Formats: sequence, structure tokens, C-alpha cells
Amino acid sequence: MVVCVAAGAVVGALSAAVVEVARPFPDPLPLRVVFWVAVAAAATGLALARRSIRRRRGVAVVLALLAVVATSAVKVNAFYGYRPNLAGVLGLPAGNEVDLADVPRIAPLATAPAGQPMSAVWRSPPGMPRGGRIARVDLPGRVSRFPDRQAWVYLPPAYLASPRPRLPVLVMVPGQPGGPEDWLLAGRLAEVMDRFAAAHDGLAPVVVVPDATGSSLGNTLCLDSRLGAAETYLAVDVPEWLTANLQVDRDRLAIGGFSFGGTCALQLALRRPDVYPSFLDIAGQAEPTLGDRAQTVRAAFGGDEAAFRAVNPVDELRRTRYPSGAGLFAVGRDDADFRSQAREAADATRGAGLTVGLVELPGGHSWSMATDALDRALPR
Repeated sequence: MVVCVAAGAVVGALSAAVVEVARPFPDPLPLRVVFWVAVAAAATGLALARRSIRRRRGVAVVLALLAVVATSAVKVNAFYGYRPNLAGVLGLPAGNEVDLADVPRIAPLATAPAGQPMSAVWRSPPGMPRGGRIARVDLPGRVSRFPDRQAWVYLPPAYLASPRPRLPVLVMVPGQPGGPEDWLLAGRLAEVMDRFAAAHDGLAPVVVVPDATGSSLGNTLCLDSRLGAAETYLAVDVPEWLTANLQVDRDRLAIGGFSFGGTCALQLALRRPDVYPSFLDIAGQAEPTLGDRAQTVRAAFGGDEAAFRAVNPVDELRRTRYPSGAGLFAVGRDDADFRSQAREAADATRGAGLTVGLVELPGGHSWSMATDALDRALPR
């Protein structure tokens, strides 16, 4: 028992050290996560140490091991809020998932008089569904050649009606590690948007969740560099796909994201304000990073510090004034690593002339906090 518990502690410490040194993702492992890794490792050691006992007890040991490992996984999942239910873990299709090809690409458009918002004149037509629909789509990097994975689209009830209003678009970037499906599963994006739509007679933004990393552990820094042309993908390819495939208002685009995605949203709003004049930065870093400044500059810019500073948001904010643009920073009150960075980025953004807000929400660096942030960011 003593040896196995000690071995479990060593495995937990090593896992934290590997993440700290190898940097498969820039965030360190929290102590709570390290603890549950150690518990699972200790249980595995105890089970292997009992391998010579009788078959009946051996079955009991295996069942006990599975229970402990499953509990550890549930505890880690609960910390991050990564998968809300078993269907998400197993990758089962959601009840609101459709094939985008089955949604009419062109429909009669409802219009509002000049100077009036659509909400002032919109009345839901007969047959409009009560909830929105999600669809998995191919969103290729035609210009950027970015090696993207499949994206997701959320279509609110009003978009599925006839006539349909020309709705604004929110582009949401997931965190790293992970993928586009995280905003649908961990972030509960459709639930948040459906609640908003229910309170506004079916009106809500169309939401697109593209891939900005290319793989689960990939980190492009959301820039055009030797790591990939993620910036061009989000600023050129994604808007072009929207124009070609959806009836939306291209003049009203916003970008948001969580963690890596939050940093990405701030970068795009600063570097491409002509495309994304507003942003939602949920627990993003103050600067794009692969773990630390030296490693980032070496891997993405061949050691050229000036090239990195040319695209680093905080440096851009110090040398550039922005006559327009708006955004919201959101971060968990218990997020020790990212709370100070959110404050730093918000102060720098205000200093450059943008209209921004900062909200601190209950929780830490988790998807449950990100879900709350998305809900709070929508207009009331």
C-alpha cells in the first residue's frame, strides 16, 4: 500500500512536470487534476500487485480498479467541465443535429425599415421550430491552405423559418487542447443560444465554430507563421465560406473564444478589425504562447523577437490607436493564472481607444465558466 501510494504520487508529479516542460498545451496542470492522476496511478499499482490472488478476488480487484479510474476521470472532467454527459463522451449525435444540405440555402428574407432593428418588426412565422439546429460542416482553407478539421454551425430558429431574417454571425474559437466540438459539448453553445432565441422570438446570431489549431494538441498561436496560416483562415476563408453557404449579415461579424480561443479573438479583433470589429475574450492569455516567450519566438518565428512583437496584441495596443471597436473580457474569479492576464489585456485595450468591459465570474479556468461567460455576453 505504501509503495503504491508513493508511486502514484510520483506519477502525478511527473505528469505535472511533463506538461510544464514539454508544453503540449500552455496551461499547467492544477493541483486537483494532479491529485486524481495520482489516485488512478496508485489504484493501478495496487491492482497489479494483487495479480496472483484467486480468480474470484481477481474479478473484484479489476472492478474496483475500474471504479477508481472512472471516478478519477469524472473528477478531472468535473474540474474542466469538458464533457457534460455520457453521450458527449461516446460521441453520439445530438438530437438537434442536422445535415446542412437539408436546410434551404436560399429563402425569402424578412427586412426591417431603415434605422430599425430586426427585433422591432420581427414576428415568428408559422412553422418556425422552437429550438435551433447544429450541423457539422467542411470549411476548407481555400486561401490559407490551413489543415482544418470539420467545423460546426449553430442555426437559430429564425434562420430555419421562411421568411428568414439576415442575422449577424458569431465566430467562436475553442481552446487548446481540443477541437471545434468542444463549444457544442463542453461549452453547451446550442443551449445558451436557444435560451437567448426563446427570449427574442427565435432571433439569435448564427454561430460558426471553426478549427484554429489543426489537431487536438496543435497550437498555431492563431497567427500566420511557420506553424500554419490560422489568421488568414479565420479572417479570409471563414467569412468567404459564410457568404457562399449561408444567408447572413457579413457586415456584422464578431469573434470570441475560450482560453487559446480568447487570445485568438483578441488578436483577430486587433489585426483584422475590418472583419471582426467586436470580440469576446474568455480567459485568454495576455499574449499568444507555446509556454513561454523564448520557446514561442524560437518555434514560430525562428528566434526573431521583432517579428513576434509585430503581431503580439499587447505590443500592438501600445503602438496603435483604434478609432472604433468593442469587446468584452471574461475570466473566473478563481483563475489564478488568467485573471491577472485578463486585467492586463483589458487595461491595454482601453488605453488604445477600444470600448471594452471586464467581468469576473464564479469559477476557475473551466468550460462551465466559459458557458456562463457566453451567456452573460449576449445582449439582454
